[in-house]
Amino acid sequence: MLRWLGLGSFRHGVHPPDAKDATRDLPIRRLPFAPLLVVPLAQHLGRPSIPLVREGQEVARGECIARPDGFLSVAMHAPASGVVKELGLVPSIAGRMVSAVYLEPLPGSTQEVVEGTPCPPDAEPEQIVRAIQEAGVVGLGGAGFPTHAKLRPPEGGFFDTLIVNGVECEPYLTTDHRVMLEQREDVFAGLRYLLAATGAQRAIVGVEENKPDAAAHLRAGLPEDLPASVEVLQVKYPQGAEKMLIEALLGRQVPSGGLPADVHALCVNVATTAEIGRLLPHGRGIQERVVTVTGPAVRHKGNYRVPIGTPLRFLLEAVGVEDDLSRVFLGGPMMGSAASSLDIPITKGTSGVVAFGERESAATHVAPHPCIRCGYCVNACPMFLDPSQLGLLAAIERYQEMAERHHLMDCFECGACAFVCPSHIPLVQRFRVAKTALRKAKAP
Repeated sequence: MLRWLGLGSFRHGVHPPDAKDATRDLPIRRLPFAPLLVVPLAQHLGRPSIPLVREGQEVARGECIARPDGFLSVAMHAPASGVVKELGLVPSIAGRMVSAVYLEPLPGSTQEVVEGTPCPPDAEPEQIVRAIQEAGVVGLGGAGFPTHAKLRPPEGGFFDTLIVNGVECEPYLTTDHRVMLEQREDVFAGLRYLLAATGAQRAIVGVEENKPDAAAHLRAGLPEDLPASVEVLQVKYPQGAEKMLIEALLGRQVPSGGLPADVHALCVNVATTAEIGRLLPHGRGIQERVVTVTGPAVRHKGNYRVPIGTPLRFLLEAVGVEDDLSRVFLGGPMMGSAASSLDIPITKGTSGVVAFGERESAATHVAPHPCIRCGYCVNACPMFLDPSQLGLLAAIERYQEMAERHHLMDCFECGACAFVCPSHIPLVQRFRVAKTALRKAKAP
């Protein structure tokens, strides 16, 4: 109904402060190479990539250094010309150690990237899908799902609409905003590849109304032969979630436990789309990505093009941080994760780095109180779950009941419930624990 009353949106949701003013108008700048780059082989959902290099080997920037291990996996490419120093382990944002390629850039290493075999936009769908996998493309919005793996409809199904997600509703982040302003032609080129690969008849770029310059810029440049439109949406969190975006733009609801393909739609992040349009004409792979580096503890905030594998410590030293640096989030404060180590490298899924000082961190350290049944979380949940009841069940470890009777697995951990909770109950953290316990119970 909301779509017919004005700007589209979805039901429920919250309105956290967007905190984007510090970086929304700052053009993308390039970050220099770190003295040592660490490229994890597991930057995506699915199997880690298989290394193709050995210690001591010299590689060129953009050269493939790891191949996919099966369909649900992607290739990795050298972020700089340099020498492989080690095949070892590195901490990840998930808290575990993962295999990685340690690469020492050559002195004076340039930004030049090796050319590969171009993939034309009118290639066969399977050829485009394979080229996207070989380019190492994953969801740059943070999900890390291999993009090629979701481009073909399920057996007997079809896509009628491709949705390009330019919403970027996560507070602080302006990566997608700047990509839409500075890489418009890449976005359009990526759209052509994606339409050809999926068979969708049209594309819609969804942009929230707090980015009017991006929406106007895209509309002004839309090629006449491209079956695409730009739609402006209300500002609301978590509108960037694909199920919410489909409802806001198409008025279709993805069923519980279902996928966007069930309603003939496919969502792809706008930065991912631009990267496909930038890489495939040259047969290249991802060696870098745009990252918003911001937060109260960052001195030189901005949108930076960062080589994949740049250690978080080097990035923060390069932009400068306040002496009271306390907490660093990768991805944003709502759906991102707190970094447990500054040795964690920037990966393809890192859309933002948000740093807070001791004062801001102390303000969030509030002891939880018992649930008062106010219902705020119920009104906020975009999936129409009952977070209050789920939280009470999680506290007494009735995980199976949470899944079977209260649809726990429909929760995508947006954090809207915890944001509005006056009792400061860490609901999302409890749900993550419950999901982990259920997955362990299912494991062979």
